[in-house]
Amino acid sequence: MSSGIEQARKAAERLEYLSGFGNEHSSEAVPGALPVGRNAPQRAPLGLYAEQLSGSAFTEPRAHNRRSWLYRIRPSAAHPRFVRSDNGTFRGAPFTDQAPDPNRLRWGPLPEPPAGTDFLAGLWTLGGNGDPARRSGMAIHLYAANSPMAERVFSDADGELLIVPERGGLLLRTEFGLLRADPGHVALIPRGVRFRVEPLDASVRGYVCENHGRPFVLPDLGPIGANGLANARDFQAPVAAYEDGGAGTGTDGAAERPVEVVNKFCGNLWTAEYDHSPLDVVAWHGNHVPYVYDLRRFNVLGSISYDHPDPSIFTVLTSPSDTPGLAGVDFVVFAPRWLVGEDTFRPPYFHRNVMSEYMGLIEGAYDAKAEGFVPGGGSLHNMMSAHGPDRTTFDRASSAELVPQKVDNGLAFMFETRWPVAATAQAMAADHLQGRYDDVWQGLERHFRP
Repeated sequence: MSSGIEQARKAAERLEYLSGFGNEHSSEAVPGALPVGRNAPQRAPLGLYAEQLSGSAFTEPRAHNRRSWLYRIRPSAAHPRFVRSDNGTFRGAPFTDQAPDPNRLRWGPLPEPPAGTDFLAGLWTLGGNGDPARRSGMAIHLYAANSPMAERVFSDADGELLIVPERGGLLLRTEFGLLRADPGHVALIPRGVRFRVEPLDASVRGYVCENHGRPFVLPDLGPIGANGLANARDFQAPVAAYEDGGAGTGTDGAAERPVEVVNKFCGNLWTAEYDHSPLDVVAWHGNHVPYVYDLRRFNVLGSISYDHPDPSIFTVLTSPSDTPGLAGVDFVVFAPRWLVGEDTFRPPYFHRNVMSEYMGLIEGAYDAKAEGFVPGGGSLHNMMSAHGPDRTTFDRASSAELVPQKVDNGLAFMFETRWPVAATAQAMAADHLQGRYDDVWQGLERHFRP
């Protein structure tokens, strides 16, 4: 095991968190670093700089307003000029190099990356929609990495990043503190928050949803009532931790070393070399914060009489649009659950949807696909593309004895969006694009007997 992985694991083992979704949290790494009774005193405590990070317009309604106050060793304004850098396999909207494709598409896992590939270099864009300059739409990325982001930090001005590990754990060092995200967890990095990723295993892999629109919130529960789905108390925000010196030192007064800061802005990467780590926030308070959530804590609801409910009942997070009930993007999980419906075809039913769906698999198998859909892979069903269980699944489910059944051999998820997803040219030319995906529906026989 490399020394970098060992150090990251030691740091991840002793983490503590603040609980709650959307809360007004506060945290200080050094006692007395947070000012009392005001946000920007004439002289901030301990010689720190007071700085506000706004994730929403100042005048948005209180319920939607996102902002945090940071008390840092140097203000974010103390940086050199950014210059354009190579985007690599990381792409940004608008996605115009390929026409949106109505065909059903499926990919296997990303191939193993070259040695020395960190999280940022290992980001590979599958596709997306919208325009980050207009704060609309989303993008779908995958990542494969085997090295820490040494001496560099990343931030995304285009949107928030929902990271879904599939293989190997991640230590996320953010301006607000540290988060650990293992397979089965998701981590959310808000728009504009700087962070660095360190693998906890020799090789890591997973998915990323980049949300350009309104920040993710918990969905309204409607007639469900006050409880169910993702519980707010299970979301965990970091406690304050800071770097004083070069990236990765974590020591007070250490010799400062250059740090590359990479910023995604309007679809492209820009880079600048700082003479200090920007992860130097000693204390903070607010609600524009990163967090981690364990998907296994999702409170699954479903039918206890007949029929399969719409998969929207499995929504963990939603990014609302200007149309009530129509999301810019939803994050949906297919977690372990009981199926007990009487006289019911229990797997997800055949359907065509006005929404576009990208589905990935974290572990095990998905109950609607008997083959070909593997952890690390994913499928894209654009709007009105007909899909549903494959033939093997249909035959088995149509003749199964309908006793209570526990579905606990897999963990799948879906990024669902109101607009078609245009795949990138690299995704359509990838060796791991499965060329005969349509074959899974061949052989569905005629059973009509008038």
